[in-house]
Amino acid sequence: MTIKVDITPEMQRRLSEIARSSRRSESQLISAALENGHALEWQERFTTRIRQGIEAADRGDFVTVREIDQVGQKYRPA
Repeated sequence: MTIKVDITPEMQRRLSEIARSSRRSESQLISAALENGHALEWQERFTTRIRQGIEAADRGDFVTVREIDQVGQKYRPA
């Protein structure tokens, strides 16, 4: 099914930027928004956090084995 929706130029710019940075089509993003309630603002925050995580990994900023063990112990059943 094809549906035509008029959006503002600013919304189109934001949608295009999210599509570019997430490597998803604008149609996929709109479908996700309708199906899951993911607003443009949510999608912008999500792609920003992913990009920041990749940049941190590229710099070698990882948790230590000790830090992973501490989290595991925190949530370990008693």
